[in-house]
Amino acid sequence: MRRGLRAAAAALAVLMLAALTGCDTRQKYQTTYFDLFDSIIRVTAYCESEEEWEQQSQALHDDLLYYHKLFDIYNSYDGMTNLADINAQAGGDAVSVDDALFQLLTMGKEMYELTDGRCNIAAGSVLALWHDAREAEVPALPGDAALQQAAQHCSMDDLILDETAKTVRLADPDMSIDAGSLAKGWAIEAAARAAEARGLTNALIDAGSNIRAIGTHADGSSWVAGITAPWDEDSSDLMEVPLASGQSLVTSADTQRYFEVNGVRYSHLIDLETLYPAQYFRSVSVLCSDGGVGDALSTGLYCMPLDDGLTLVDSLDGVDAIWFEEEGHTITHTEGFDS
Repeated sequence: MRRGLRAAAAALAVLMLAALTGCDTRQKYQTTYFDLFDSIIRVTAYCESEEEWEQQSQALHDDLLYYHKLFDIYNSYDGMTNLADINAQAGGDAVSVDDALFQLLTMGKEMYELTDGRCNIAAGSVLALWHDAREAEVPALPGDAALQQAAQHCSMDDLILDETAKTVRLADPDMSIDAGSLAKGWAIEAAARAAEARGLTNALIDAGSNIRAIGTHADGSSWVAGITAPWDEDSSDLMEVPLASGQSLVTSADTQRYFEVNGVRYSHLIDLETLYPAQYFRSVSVLCSDGGVGDALSTGLYCMPLDDGLTLVDSLDGVDAIWFEEEGHTITHTEGFDS
């Protein structure tokens, strides 16, 4: 009996010492997902065991894969109604959808209003022309007549949401939804919150243009994201951005999905006022507490003049932004990027 008491006392002493010294027994784990949102997504986390990590990693991947399929506009999947299915029913009856897709479309309407139409998920008809041009074996610009015709089918009023019935209807048979301006950010935010609810307390989800912090490093230091100047893509010099728990850093830029025609670079981010790729900036990054909102805002800010963007960000609580202009390699930012 005394031996058992001594062992228990020793174990208690170890636990007390660990608490007093701040000892953390968790290990650092990392994984990479290659099959989601046309992105390379890296996850770093601290867990008590490899078993816990594998469970968390698999659950996180499962959530993101579900959203990847749900927001796909090119393919349908058994067992769900996704954006491709909704687009296929344009001009027809209302379509029942799950809560996640309904929430995404609702946010799309809200972000349309917030950005004065610069972020428009109902503009799929125009975006499809630029997608086809970018993906063609020999890239070429869409014709002006085709762009003008497509622009007649981008009205947000024709995206009809019934909150009670959880249905979606596209009133215009020639319209289509493209939620690329906010889908990845929304999905990462939703998956991160689900992971937090499962007990994941310290992790970083890095999808390149979308980065989301959960807690801190095990030692209490902040996760740090990096921004590279778009005119110096090969540089190892980064602007370091510490992330508070729950914060996201989202970037819209012309450095990845673009194509060139006659030596001119054309971004995938379309200014719906000109129907051509926006040319205000090379890159815009947004720091905020909701990755879906940040994704939509980075798109909207990329497609509006700097003064309008500064006014918009100034009107929002907990949102900061940084703009990189090609001319003069000018950098403009709000107070959150001061340090």
